[in-house]
This record gives sequence, C-alpha cells and structure tokens, in this order.
Amino acid sequence: MSKSESDAAQTAAAADDEPDEWDKRIFSTGCADENMKMTDCYFEKKDWRQCVAEMADFKKCWQQHGNDQRTSTKDS
Repeated sequence: MSKSESDAAQTAAAADDEPDEWDKRIFSTGCADENMKMTDCYFEKKDWRQCVAEMADFKKCWQQHGNDQRTSTKDS
C-alpha cells in the first residue's frame, strides 16, 4: 500500500467513527439501542417474523419517547 493509499484509509476510518445524519436521527429518537437490536436480529435471521420481540421493544420505546407525534405515525 502506498503512502497516499494509507493516508486515505486512515482518513476514511476516522470519518467512519463520526456519526452520520442517519445515526444522529436515530440517536435523537432515544431508541438507538432498540433500533440496533432490531436491525441486528434481522441481519442474523433474514426474516422479520423472527424479530417480533425486538420490533415490539422498538415500538414501545418509540411511543414512550413521543416519536409518534414527531413523525406523524399512525397505528393500524
């Protein structure tokens, strides 16, 4: 690896440690941990039906933090 490639890799790694817009939005909901557990479940199982408990925990957190009003969410 050349010096410029090494420098670019280090810069990219440092930038990756910074929260992006999506991360900032998730953290602002107050449900980042629940979101991570829900997405990790799907990543592992590749089937949302096997992640019902994680989705319920996320939904509960979402409602407790008042995010329904913020995003105009409607229960079906």
